[in-house]
Amino acid sequence: MTVYDELVARGLIAQVTDEKEIKELINEGKATFYIGFDPTADSLHVGHFMALCLMKRLQMAGNKPIALIGGGTAMIGDPSGRTDMRQMMTTETINHNVECFKKQMSRFIDFSEDKAMLVNNADWLMDLNYVEILREVGAHFSVNRMLSHECYKQRMERGLTFLEFNYMIMQSYDFYELFRNYGCNMQFGGDDQWANMLGGTELIRRKLGKDAYAMTINLLLNSEGKKMGKTQSGAVWLDPNKTSPFDFYQYWRNVGDNDVLKCLRMLTFLPLEQIDEMDQWEGRQLNDAKEILAYELTKLVHGEEEAKKAQEGARALFSSGNAADMPEVTLSADDFTNDEIGILTLLVKAGLAPSNGEARRNVQQGGVTLDGEKITDPKYSIPKSEIPEEGIVLKRGKKKFVKVFC
Repeated sequence: MTVYDELVARGLIAQVTDEKEIKELINEGKATFYIGFDPTADSLHVGHFMALCLMKRLQMAGNKPIALIGGGTAMIGDPSGRTDMRQMMTTETINHNVECFKKQMSRFIDFSEDKAMLVNNADWLMDLNYVEILREVGAHFSVNRMLSHECYKQRMERGLTFLEFNYMIMQSYDFYELFRNYGCNMQFGGDDQWANMLGGTELIRRKLGKDAYAMTINLLLNSEGKKMGKTQSGAVWLDPNKTSPFDFYQYWRNVGDNDVLKCLRMLTFLPLEQIDEMDQWEGRQLNDAKEILAYELTKLVHGEEEAKKAQEGARALFSSGNAADMPEVTLSADDFTNDEIGILTLLVKAGLAPSNGEARRNVQQGGVTLDGEKITDPKYSIPKSEIPEEGIVLKRGKKKFVKVFC
């Protein structure tokens, strides 16, 4: 099976500009391709995961990835898929986020010996001359055609700012700049980026008279059509300080029955033959498939040691209600009032509830236990003296738990 055929079999490819040419470039390891990441937070999240896995797959096949971090485009904000305007970020925040992205990407992409590149579009976008851009780039874009694209239609209903309207031009200019200076002949991205990517191929053709190619990958959606990677408390991050390896593991361990095989195909590097055999799995076997998915993805993001700890912790918890490898929190003297800590404060401190209000609801609904004992009184307090040296297990719902020490 060729590299391209495997991408199709895994359900990754959505749209391509020229399938014949793209097949040849990818299969022969001749593609120098880029994927853009706007640094809108200080960590990559599951939404970026599939793009990173694609870059890894193609690099393993001999192609050269360029990770483009949007230090410049982040100053504008991508309107694609949004009904409101993104919050404006300071230069300092963007630069901090860029550095965080660089570290995380190295887990997926080998940047040694010129095997890949990492560039920041702030290096060329921030110094552009406005009048020159209007003349040299703006003249090649049709406003009517831009407004026909879905990414702008959604924003038109609430008001599309001129700031956001320029995002497509800036992203297209990125492709043009990478093509000229780095020999980048392909751009990959999420399927919601199709219009912006076509703008880039068209700009290269008009300005340089040469062909460049674009391919979009399917968005990671669950069986209900909603984007995966979100929980009630927010995004599932790749940074272990924002989403612990244990919680990351648990997220994938708890995906829906209808989504597990799709995730195995799209995100893991397991052979397709092995995944295809799981098509016949039912009932408890699907739980085995979820364990495999959770382990493989946690290993990919956090390393094999953390993946083993998360798996062992989850298994031990569900079998005995206690586990040495579950997430931990250590209380300080400042966390106690009169040598006691309230259950609501403890839930927030342990990261099991985002606020006292949410913690109160969890307790009142009977979803909180302390060492196996259900706590139903929101005013319940735990004396410091009753927290043993080996800690106590605080649990919220069926899938969230932390060992508490003091």
